[in-house]
Amino acid sequence: MVDHPAYPVGLRLSGRRVVVIGGGQVAQRRLPALIAAGADIVLVSPSATPSVEAMATAGEIRWERRRYTEGDLADAWYVLIATTDPQANAQASAEAERSRVWCVRSDDANAATAWTPASGRSKGVTVAVLTADPHDRDPRRSAALRDAIVEGLRDGTIAAPHHRTRTPGVALVGGGPGDPDLITVRGRRLLAEADVVIADRLGPRDLLAELPPQVEVIDAAKIPYGRFMAQEAINAALIEHAKAGKAVVRLKGGDPFVFGRGMEEAEALAAAGIPCTVVPGISSSISVPAAAGIPVTHRGVAHEFTVVSGHVAPDDERSLVDWAALARLRGTLVVLMGVDKIGAIARALVAGGRDPHTPVAVIQEGTTAAQRRVDATLATVADTVAAEEVRPPAVIVIGEVVGVGVGTGIGTGTGTGTDSGTGTDSGTDAAPARPTP
Repeated sequence: MVDHPAYPVGLRLSGRRVVVIGGGQVAQRRLPALIAAGADIVLVSPSATPSVEAMATAGEIRWERRRYTEGDLADAWYVLIATTDPQANAQASAEAERSRVWCVRSDDANAATAWTPASGRSKGVTVAVLTADPHDRDPRRSAALRDAIVEGLRDGTIAAPHHRTRTPGVALVGGGPGDPDLITVRGRRLLAEADVVIADRLGPRDLLAELPPQVEVIDAAKIPYGRFMAQEAINAALIEHAKAGKAVVRLKGGDPFVFGRGMEEAEALAAAGIPCTVVPGISSSISVPAAAGIPVTHRGVAHEFTVVSGHVAPDDERSLVDWAALARLRGTLVVLMGVDKIGAIARALVAGGRDPHTPVAVIQEGTTAAQRRVDATLATVADTVAAEEVRPPAVIVIGEVVGVGVGTGIGTGTGTGTDSGTGTDSGTDAAPARPTP
C-alpha cells in the first residue's frame, strides 16, 4: 500500500457531535479549540484533569463519567481518542472506522484516519501545519513552523495585505510601559497595519522604527515642562486622518484609560461618528514596580494597592485626591507623575498619619536600559530625589512591599529592560498642570 500525504481540510463542527474519549492532558490541550469551533462535545472518561472538569462544570462540554463502550460514537462527526488503555483505544478506533467517523488517536497516529495539525490564529486567519511525509512526522517542527508563521502575521514581518477595502477608524493602543516586547500581540498587529500612527513620547518608541516608510508617524509627545501637542490637536488629527479613509493607531504608553486621556479621545471620535477600538496595555503602575523587584501586593504585607496621579499637589485646589484617606490605608500606594510633587505628597501622607519611616522606592525609566531604582522613606524621599537628580518619567511606590524584594536579586540593578517607568500610562498628562481658564 502506498503512503500518501494527508489531505488538509477545515472541519466545520459547529453544533455537530464530537466525542472525546479520555479526560487527561491530551484532551485538556485539544478541547479548547473544539469548544471554540462550537462543537457539541461529549467527553467519555471515568476521570478528568481539573481543567477538563472545569469545562464540564461550566457547561462547555458534557461529561459521561465512565469508560468507553461500543456505540459511543453513534452520530458523531469527529472523535478524539486519548486514553491510556490501548485496548479501549483500538476498539473505539475500529468503531470509528466502521461508522466512517474521522478519528484522531493520540497513542498511534498511523492507526488514525485524521491528524491534528499544529494550528494557530491571527485576526481571522487559521494557520495549520501538517508534516507531508507520513513516515517522518515531527510535531515539534510543525509547531515551530506554526509559531513562526503566526508570529510573523501578528507582528507584521510576514506581509498579508488585505485586498478588500478596510474599514477606516482609530485604534487606541496601549503600548505598555516602554519595552517594545511588552506591547500586546493585538497592539503590535494593528501597528503593522496602520496608515497613520500618532505616538506619545512614553510609548514603545523602538516599534516606530519597524514601521514601513509609507506609514505617517505624528509625534504627540507631551514633555514635562516643555512643548507638547495639545489634546485638541491630537483629537483633530485622529478625526482628520480617519475621515480620509486611513487606518489610524493612537499609540500610548501603558494603558489608554489609566491617566491617559483615552476616554477623551474615544468620546471625540464617537462625536465625529468614527469607529474606535480600544486595545488595553500593560499599566506602568504594576509593571514598573515588578521590573524593579517590587510586588504591589504580597501575602501578609499588603492586601490592597492604590494608584494615584501626583501631577497636582495635595494642597492644590484642583486636586481630586483625598490624601488624608490614602494616609490611613495600610496597603501599597503607587504614584504616577509625581516626581516634582513628591515632597508635598510625602508631607501630606505623614500629616495624615502615615509612618514617616514608611519605605519608598522611585523607579526611573522603568523597563528600559536606563532603568534605575532609588530607595528612601517618606521622611527622606524629597531630599533623596533631589540629591539623586531623579527626573520623570518615574513611578513611585510607597509601602512595606518596597522591602519585600530586597536581597532576592530581582530587578535590583539598572537596565532590567522590562518597562519604561512612564509615571503616566499614556504620557498625555505629563505636562505641568495649567489653571482652568
